[in-house]
Amino acid sequence: MTSGADRDGLIARLQLARAENVGPRTYQALIRRFGSPTAALEALPELTRRGGHKRAFKAPDRESVAAEVEALAKLGATLIATDDPAYPDLLNQIYDSPPVLTALGNKELLSRPMVGMVGARNASASGRRFAETMARELGEAGYVVVSGLARGIDTASHHGSLATGTMAVLAGGIDNIYPPENASLYQAIAEQGLLLCDQPLGLTPRSGHFPRRNRIVAGLTLGVVVVEATERSDALITARLAAEKGRDVFAVPGNPGDPRARGPNRLIKDGAALVESTEDVVSLLREPGCAIPIQPREHEPESFDFGTIPDDLPPDQDAQERVLSALGATPVEVDELVRRCQVTPSEAQVLLLELELAGRIERHPGNRISLIS
Repeated sequence: MTSGADRDGLIARLQLARAENVGPRTYQALIRRFGSPTAALEALPELTRRGGHKRAFKAPDRESVAAEVEALAKLGATLIATDDPAYPDLLNQIYDSPPVLTALGNKELLSRPMVGMVGARNASASGRRFAETMARELGEAGYVVVSGLARGIDTASHHGSLATGTMAVLAGGIDNIYPPENASLYQAIAEQGLLLCDQPLGLTPRSGHFPRRNRIVAGLTLGVVVVEATERSDALITARLAAEKGRDVFAVPGNPGDPRARGPNRLIKDGAALVESTEDVVSLLREPGCAIPIQPREHEPESFDFGTIPDDLPPDQDAQERVLSALGATPVEVDELVRRCQVTPSEAQVLLLELELAGRIERHPGNRISLIS
């Protein structure tokens, strides 16, 4: 049973995480800056006003979030914040880890090593068989298999690893079953495995929610296996995100004449590990670094740390205008912006935080900033 103080803190965390223009990195910066989610919530209206926000600041009210917490408890679901010991270590290491996760099922799976398996929704029969077999064998080797509950390869991977430990990361709320034909699989995972998401209860997924799901799959796992995927597949987004986070990327080669083979074959050309069996995956995971990431790992630079902002730094309209004038649609490094606009790092940190919360700029990996048109 969660104590009253813990429950109040969790409600404040959810309010802050879902506040307007507060993404995972901004959430972490605000917690470092103000010390608690409650203090950060109190500061947000003034910060957004200083950044030029024209409308009333939006954050979910405490009553609606408290009602959601109660509803989740009735479902048997649990909320896990980044400071909870149950929060998965690998996911917590990435710079854009979700502030709060919702979990339904066996939370003990979060402490075990995980491998992602993703691929085409319109997978071939042989592709589905291969994925199911590999998932079962990975489970027997001690790995939890993580996928997205989608049609095709995801579904086959969950079926294969259901008995040994499977985790489905959802793009919508924890109570939303998508696609609907996976209702029985959803229920089986809730009973034997784990369902996980970072979205509000009741949310129906839309196209913009799936990259967030892919980010969680990539962040949870030691590596991601791609089995059949077109060159425009979500599976390749997951593979790219995994590589950016320093995780291994594995690809199962296919017939060049099959469009579903173009994704994995392209990954292999770009440096992903070619795998033809479960043993290939397991042996590479036992030797870190053997599977070459398709892109170098990107870290959130320490120089962009809002925790160093002085309490008494006043607003500077002239400096804000210089920063806005120097920005465009192409991302610019913060260090270059500091030099170009002749502001101190502390001033830049304040200005960028205010502008981001006002919805006027966007942050990118590599300590870069761009203007939102």
